[in-house]
Amino acid sequence: MKYERSSIPDHDEAAGPAERLRSELTHFDAAGRARMVDVSAKAPTVREAIATATVAMLQPTWQMIREGRHVKGDVLAVAQVAGIMAAKRTADLIPMCHPIPVEAIELAFMPSCDPPAIHLTATVRTTSRTGVEMEALTAVTVAALTIYDMCKAVDREMTISRVCLLRKTGGKSGHWERAGSVDEA
Repeated sequence: MKYERSSIPDHDEAAGPAERLRSELTHFDAAGRARMVDVSAKAPTVREAIATATVAMLQPTWQMIREGRHVKGDVLAVAQVAGIMAAKRTADLIPMCHPIPVEAIELAFMPSCDPPAIHLTATVRTTSRTGVEMEALTAVTVAALTIYDMCKAVDREMTISRVCLLRKTGGKSGHWERAGSVDEA
């Protein structure tokens, strides 16, 4: 199947904001076709990314997880392993991600009782030519999905929300941190 780019205008001085933005996106070539960014000229640096997500649930579900009473086992332990595995396989899931050596992955789970929810945070580190933002986001998302999967039989009303990058360090662009609270995201 050949890609038709007739719907994407060429970049020129008369282009509108959307077209100019598209021309600045690194995953598109000059013709508007998807590409993997060439990072071979970049120097490897220590990079870290922190992402978060929230799984809201009914009170009985929250209690079951907190007390370790789920018949399938320790929900958060399984979610932790799933998040770690997912971070390591991000390049297999996201087409333009580079396979990078993930050197550390930490997942934290913070239960809150009012409203009942589990807040997840993933911290991913590497020494590489490209960042680990996608690995951190994949880790918290898959960990949240695992909580949902393990508990869906008792609570189909669970919601996964507030998936976002909190901070990244390293690389040419240096340090970036989300302004404001996650609730504003």
